Amino acid sequence: MPFKSLGLPERILQGVRAAGYTDPMPIQLRVIPLYLGGADVIGCAQTGTGKTAAFALPILSLLGSHQPRPRVLVLEPTRELAAQVETAFRDFARFTDLRVAVIYGGVGYGRQNQALKEGVDILVATPGRLLDHLRQGNCRLDAVRHVILDEADRMLDMGFLPDVRRILEKCPRERQTSLFSATIPPQIESLISWAMKKPQTVEIGVRRSPAETVKHVIYPVAESQKSDLLLELLKRVNYDSVIVFCRTKDRADRIANLLKRHQHAVTVLHSNRTQSERELALRGFRDGRFEVLVATDIAARGLDLVEVSHVVNFDVPQHPEDYVHRIGRTGRAMAAGDAFTLMVAEDAPHVFAIERFIGQKIPRQKLDAYSYDYTALFEQDRPGAPAGYPGKVRAVRLSGGYYCGPARRRRR
Repeated sequence: MPFKSLGLPERILQGVRAAGYTDPMPIQLRVIPLYLGGADVIGCAQTGTGKTAAFALPILSLLGSHQPRPRVLVLEPTRELAAQVETAFRDFARFTDLRVAVIYGGVGYGRQNQALKEGVDILVATPGRLLDHLRQGNCRLDAVRHVILDEADRMLDMGFLPDVRRILEKCPRERQTSLFSATIPPQIESLISWAMKKPQTVEIGVRRSPAETVKHVIYPVAESQKSDLLLELLKRVNYDSVIVFCRTKDRADRIANLLKRHQHAVTVLHSNRTQSERELALRGFRDGRFEVLVATDIAARGLDLVEVSHVVNFDVPQHPEDYVHRIGRTGRAMAAGDAFTLMVAEDAPHVFAIERFIGQKIPRQKLDAYSYDYTALFEQDRPGAPAGYPGKVRAVRLSGGYYCGPARRRRR
């Protein structure tokens, strides 16, 4: 089914064609008619499914010509996401007179104030900076007719839901409100019941499972060999681009420096980087100047990084949902991808939690002809291990970390 069959006006279809889109993706096929029909929409989908176009295209179709006050408000959890969504709106609206502005923290107020003063139709914002502008009287939301809460679960994780409620209270009650989120935890359910009217739910794919196009495996390794195994993996794998996820900013910097010393073209992305540094990192990774992006979970969701061939979890994520989001950075838009997770003994409880969450055991692998130090993790898949051995593995907290091995009976 082509885009023109969805009821979009020609001026928007021109923008779609200019942006290089041909056929709509499943979430677009289902959301666009609902939105054009005036419904509030809840969109649940894995990353890389095309949800930005799913809400941008019908909104642009409903707006008509330019007016000086914001009629559309899109809330995003991070400045990177806000910038990307603004770009998408501009691309789709290039054959209209509609104006788009983006406001987020970490930069000065001058350019944002000027854009608001000149008048915008579509305002893309992060909650904190938008509240600053509202307090300073730089903008009003009394003309808003369309509200999009994007990456709602991420806004929950970052503590933005109280700010979101304060912002929505400044918008008219008669509005069309839609929410897009990979997961719908109870706090999001509460927001939905408060902010939305009889919403229609569109769910694409299984929210708890990785994309079927992603092959993901675990490499057990001793802590002392973790960095060396990463280097060996990158040496042996035929990759186009790789994201290496680390748990902390300091770890990300350390791994990036290690890879640079081994002649990899590397850039880093985490919250301590300035906005200009983040933009340079993302642009360089997209255009191929950097082959490896080392990042914290700031890059796990939403960023427009389509052609990522491999993901490496240098650190196992501590929350199962983050695992799905991280490995979802590859295998996007139905392309194939590979995801590797390096697991040390103290990661065992987190890996078991991930496997329970996604409902499957993640295959363990060892590199051929690689000289491994011994780790108790290798016992899990050894020949002759007792039936149900992995289920009887226990992780015991010791002073130096975790011991992961077979459960032993207590003496009475």
